[in-house]
Amino acid sequence: MKKLLCLLVALVVPTIAWAQYPNKPIRMIVPFAPGGASDFVGRILQPRLTELLGQQIVVDNRAGASGNIGMDAAAKSAPDGYTLYLGNVGTVALNPAVFPKLTVTPTKDFVAITQVVDVPGVLVVNPELQAKTVKEIVAIAKAYPGKLNYASPGAGSQNRLEMEVFRKVAGNLDMVHVPYKGGAGPAVTGLVGGETHLMFVTASSAMNHVKSGRIRLIAVTSAKRLEAFPDAPTMTESGYPELTSGSWQGIFVPTGTPKEVVDKLYGAIIETMKTAEVRQRLSNGGVEVVTSAPGEFAQFVAKETERWGKAVKEAGATAE
Repeated sequence: MKKLLCLLVALVVPTIAWAQYPNKPIRMIVPFAPGGASDFVGRILQPRLTELLGQQIVVDNRAGASGNIGMDAAAKSAPDGYTLYLGNVGTVALNPAVFPKLTVTPTKDFVAITQVVDVPGVLVVNPELQAKTVKEIVAIAKAYPGKLNYASPGAGSQNRLEMEVFRKVAGNLDMVHVPYKGGAGPAVTGLVGGETHLMFVTASSAMNHVKSGRIRLIAVTSAKRLEAFPDAPTMTESGYPELTSGSWQGIFVPTGTPKEVVDKLYGAIIETMKTAEVRQRLSNGGVEVVTSAPGEFAQFVAKETERWGKAVKEAGATAE
């Protein structure tokens, strides 16, 4: 009888504990410095998520090593629901292929709760380049092989890989890669200053420069035209369906986190993404709300990892 009672207690106590979750602040690890696209998204989600969970969400910026420092810290945290990880396509899907000695396997070391946003990409040029369409860029590149150079936030970045795909499908265009260190900011600044001719970058990073005329928007990588730039065609409309992509972000927790906690977090995150103020603030920054069920998001992450892993291999992209 005593053994049976002990067994019942052992089964019930964890259930009661997780029913009281959360009972202390929760940290959200953002693997990039303040001011970037990930930090922008995290800080917009923070107030509403805090309200819904009843505990403070603390944004913890762990920048460095292309996001690997933050990802490693998140993966090695206790699987108790008190550490969230705001991962993106770069850290989760690209880095495992770019960094062969990576200590984290995102598809195994994390539970993918839900995607939260997609940040559309754009193809932009310095206004001095006499090209207003994708077709004209291709024509110039073919007429002057090796003369055009393109910027990227780094050798293994999504933006660099998008250009590698474009070069290949457009007829193996001969262009020079100019990698910058850090986020898209320095690369965009270089483009504005005339150090480079063109680049793929997130719409949110380019929006203000496009509106001011400091750079010219050629096309968008999203599946449909952007509300902010309705006259800009998609890459698919321009003849390159292979360049349909986005810089998605999602919430993860360490593997082993109890299902009850995952379910509660999922519900709160979904409600956060439905909030009108959250959606409006994200939209103002050129970011689209996209959510998915945990199982669907995990499948999506696996497919993206395979897709970009193949692109990395074909491009021979390595960490610099």
